[in-house]
Amino acid sequence: MTTNLKVSLGIGAVVALVLALIVASVVMFGGGRAEAPTTVATTQTVPAQFLVREDSHRLSTAADGKVTLVEFLDFECEGCGAVFPHMERIRAEYTGRINLVVRYFPMPGHRNADLAARVAEAAAQQGKFEAMYTKLFQTQKQWGEAAESKEAFFLDLAEQAGLDLAAFKRDLDAPKTAERVKKDQGDGLALGVQGTPTIFFNGALLDVEPSYDNLKAKIDTALRS
Repeated sequence: MTTNLKVSLGIGAVVALVLALIVASVVMFGGGRAEAPTTVATTQTVPAQFLVREDSHRLSTAADGKVTLVEFLDFECEGCGAVFPHMERIRAEYTGRINLVVRYFPMPGHRNADLAARVAEAAAQQGKFEAMYTKLFQTQKQWGEAAESKEAFFLDLAEQAGLDLAAFKRDLDAPKTAERVKKDQGDGLALGVQGTPTIFFNGALLDVEPSYDNLKAKIDTALRS
């Protein structure tokens, strides 16, 4: 083998390695873009302890537990924003009949995703998680994909929600708030979550697109069983 050929092969191997790392990064972190809904055709259930924790935020609770939807979301993710109206319609129609749980999974490519998750968690400390969850998605186009911090915008949302701003600011920057977000992320990673929104239906990854019609069909089938 000639010296030139050895060099060429060596360079080729390095290039291949770099390309592989880039692809892996895109798969894992979404390349800074909103992820498409994660849906995998499987009925394999996942460990329950990673899906719902005692302190997980529930938007609907059902005594019979026949249906449990768990969404790992990023408030800045456009895909999550697109799914939001479907989830809200389902929540309105099935409140008290299904368990609907949301978990934080801010993607590292989004400048304000982690901050938005902490905003929701700080609001939760004052019993306003649901109100802030709704406001963050309703205003996503006003703050999403920004290159600069949108903390001032979020403080205005907190004021609109009637929160105690001094307490909100304190909780927003508190280590326990950041730890709470990371705990959800850790559970998501343990479950193999790579993008958002990732939705689990009765312990298994949702095997259809999360449209209202698809969700309704699966819920009705499960409730009849």
